[in-house]
Amino acid sequence: MTPSQLVSNAQCIAIKVGSSLLTGDRTAWMGSLAADIAALRAEGKTVLLVSSGAVALGRQRLGLRGSPRLAAKQAAAATGQPLLMAAWNAAFAAHGLTAAQLLLTIGDTEARRRWLNARATIETLLGLGVVPVVNENDSVATEELRYGDNDRLSARVAQLAGADVLVLLSDVDGFYERDPVADPSAALIDRLEAIGTDELAAAGGAGTAVGTGGMRTKLEAARIAQGFGCATLIASGVHDHPLARLRADGARATLVPARGSPASAYKQWIAGTLAPLGQLGIDRGAADALGRGSSLLPSGVRSIEGEFVPGDCVRILCDGRELGRGLARYGAREASVIAGLRATDIAGRLGYSRGDELIHRDDLVLT
Repeated sequence: MTPSQLVSNAQCIAIKVGSSLLTGDRTAWMGSLAADIAALRAEGKTVLLVSSGAVALGRQRLGLRGSPRLAAKQAAAATGQPLLMAAWNAAFAAHGLTAAQLLLTIGDTEARRRWLNARATIETLLGLGVVPVVNENDSVATEELRYGDNDRLSARVAQLAGADVLVLLSDVDGFYERDPVADPSAALIDRLEAIGTDELAAAGGAGTAVGTGGMRTKLEAARIAQGFGCATLIASGVHDHPLARLRADGARATLVPARGSPASAYKQWIAGTLAPLGQLGIDRGAADALGRGSSLLPSGVRSIEGEFVPGDCVRILCDGRELGRGLARYGAREASVIAGLRATDIAGRLGYSRGDELIHRDDLVLT
């Protein structure tokens, strides 16, 4: 499959923009990318944007040179993030689109409860027709608890959204067999089936003074994405309308194909990796509904065992037989309060609602 076909067939696309593409006056370029995204949206696709650039813009505004001090970087991020979002808001508004800022730390995608919260926010924004603009929350992140670069962050965001394709845009048009700067005869590798130690060793380090990533982090992001069923395109974003160029015949890029689908990889993770911390006993009506592909609603729950919190894996049983496993949206104490209730009564009993489902069908695997 060519890059053009891959993008055309995708339903959900995550796009990452590197810092090197956002230095200087890039207003026209940002507008051209917004136009490309608007065109994808017009085709019925959902699109997320992971954008670097806050630290670089903040340093420029504050007159700071590159500093190893974490506090200086955090100050630059805090200053630059509103500047970055103002620029993206203006770019998208010109095409009738609304942008929303979403700042994440590594804990938001590593802790299951926060992972579910972040995913719910992204799903809601996409459902409202908004373009989420995601960045690492560098103003509070510590060196020990950081993604370290937005390439890896973009892979986790693609996973949150269940994206089919991750597009990594930077100042290079793909992965070469050798450093093309040192050896202009080096050939572009247009398809990379697997990423191992040899490929990572050949990728080198950071490519620019303003960016924290490089080809190595792009390959690491592609390997993460491949593991949960998302394909990756490493492509150049130097020219205007980078996505339109990528969709043109003969576009240069490196494709790292997916293994399986995002949904199948996610369900395998639930079924085979997570240890259940509790169990829910359900009635036959609820069991029949699960068999038809429904979510587990509180009305069908008859018993709760174990100590679990939202995001934990629990077993689902009917008449003592395990039917499946899933990630609970409510903790054990909350579940004991709403068990047997209709979804419309949850907020009245708890004073709030995390949704109608105790376990959403997307987070549930029948065994």
